[in-house]
Amino acid sequence: MSTALSQKSYTAEEYLLLERNAPYKNEFCDGQIFAMTGASRKHNLVAVNIARELSNQLKKRPCEAYLGDMRVKAAQAHSYYYPDVSVVCGKPEFEDTYLDTLLNPTLLIEILSPSTEAYDRGGKFNHYRKIASLQEYLLVAQDQASIERFVRQGDAWLLTEAAGLESTISLESIGCQLSLAEVYDKVALDSSEVE
Repeated sequence: MSTALSQKSYTAEEYLLLERNAPYKNEFCDGQIFAMTGASRKHNLVAVNIARELSNQLKKRPCEAYLGDMRVKAAQAHSYYYPDVSVVCGKPEFEDTYLDTLLNPTLLIEILSPSTEAYDRGGKFNHYRKIASLQEYLLVAQDQASIERFVRQGDAWLLTEAAGLESTISLESIGCQLSLAEVYDKVALDSSEVE
């Protein structure tokens, strides 16, 4: 997470009013607004590949996949985030008539980058875990073929990992599978591209 834009504390209503008129995306956590930084080429390729694979598998099913412009509210944590990919199964619920803030995601996916990895694993995951509808959370590396999958098991979260381009990871909450070869299609994993 980046540095707060100001030391002023905002309400969720103030944040949404500002956010819906802002030329760039900001996340909101406990009264603070945080500007989001741009994503690298690898990050974007991985996000599009995942969204494409999930969208194809979810055709004609009561699930929707969204890329990073769909805001998600973690109500109990008083936070709003933009996951890289989110999926909702069943009837999507939104904060209001703008239909731009999802309340009931089934699956959330974050693509790790050096500037956000610690927060994606820690504070953000802690906030996501408070979303009652959330069943699975994926952390996807962009510098190696590796996906960490956290699955809700009552009050606990079970970790499984998939590594290597020959691997596949099952997403039981949405009845899909992700082939790591497809997730990393056109991504130069051995490149020293700046993130």
